[in-house]
Amino acid sequence: MMTLRRWAVVGVALAMVLAVDAYRRAQQPRVLAAAAQVRDVTGTAQMCEWSRASRSVLPMPAGVAAAHASSLLVLPPSHPDYARTAMMAFWFAGTRESAADVNIVASRLDRTTREWSPAFTVVDRHQAGQALGVRLRRLGNPVGWADAQGRLHLFVVGTGLGGWAASRVVHLQEDTQHAQDLWLARGILPLTPLVPSLNTSVLVRTAPMPLEDGGALLPVYFELGMKHSAVVRLGPSGEMQPMQRITRRHDVLQPALLPLSAQHWLAFHRNQGPSNRLAVSATTDAGAHWQDMPDAAFTNSDSSVAALRTQHGTTVLVHNPAERGRQALWLSDTTQPQDAAAWRTRSVVEGVAGDEYSYPSLAELPASPQTGSTIELWMSYTHRRQAIAVERWMADCGGAR
Repeated sequence: MMTLRRWAVVGVALAMVLAVDAYRRAQQPRVLAAAAQVRDVTGTAQMCEWSRASRSVLPMPAGVAAAHASSLLVLPPSHPDYARTAMMAFWFAGTRESAADVNIVASRLDRTTREWSPAFTVVDRHQAGQALGVRLRRLGNPVGWADAQGRLHLFVVGTGLGGWAASRVVHLQEDTQHAQDLWLARGILPLTPLVPSLNTSVLVRTAPMPLEDGGALLPVYFELGMKHSAVVRLGPSGEMQPMQRITRRHDVLQPALLPLSAQHWLAFHRNQGPSNRLAVSATTDAGAHWQDMPDAAFTNSDSSVAALRTQHGTTVLVHNPAERGRQALWLSDTTQPQDAAAWRTRSVVEGVAGDEYSYPSLAELPASPQTGSTIELWMSYTHRRQAIAVERWMADCGGAR
């Protein structure tokens, strides 16, 4: 009986996807243009000399066997804990992916010692479901963001009947006024415009892109039948504005956003198509319109990537090469991301058959007068599905080479 019920839910959801897809196409462009929050280093960006400063594994909750889908978030100066905490890491941990005991957990990076705190639970499915008045069967893919007032938000995938095909994006917000480590369920993002109460396979995975007005673009994607990437505009306080599709393709997901200037942005997509190449979309008018571009030179093994533009103008990409699957994770960088010949690639993690190093996240700690032209780059990634590994990379970008 449950099997027939699930198939019925999937059938209704698929019909809704088709209707919503047609609706969105008719409504494009949906998102008002807004300039990216990006430092202008046009003509001055320098290639960096990288060195790995440390590698470790984030502390796991006691007795928990599996971890996946980490997200790094740098704390803004206006956050109450800024003096002690440089950044936070979020991930999901439990018996295995999709298990009923999966919780969203987090760890803090000490600003002085550069050590990570013991893991603590941010939310479980029972807490979130009770607060929202819905039944959540599993949680996954946390994505953090700090708004213009320094308040922390967390967007989490939550599923009900029908599994990932019936996923929702749950919006949580840190409550710093009442208790440390308390996160409140703010709501479910109404990402289906025709029927806001029904969420048809909308998920989050990659980091939001800050905008000059204090808001952000939250990357989202559909994963039921036709797969495609989109963005949701968030206002300075986290209020949601309409969603905009950023590709016409039906075989890409998990977009990683990269601002090249205030108006010119790229989106690197996980590619499930036949090309085995990283898919690319672009906008040159601050998100008012998007165009699909030729696939990038990098191979992509149907895996999530992370992209970041440093304060010195260097673009960093962490990705799995298709020829090695998720057994290898590479770091590549360039000052000219649209020139395939300008990228430089180095191996970050090399595995053996059966291992997995995947779902990377990137964050840069701001430079200080003491660090000058030195970049402090942090990356996290799934380590064999058993833990979350973190690496600290330093780079001197002070001169041309």
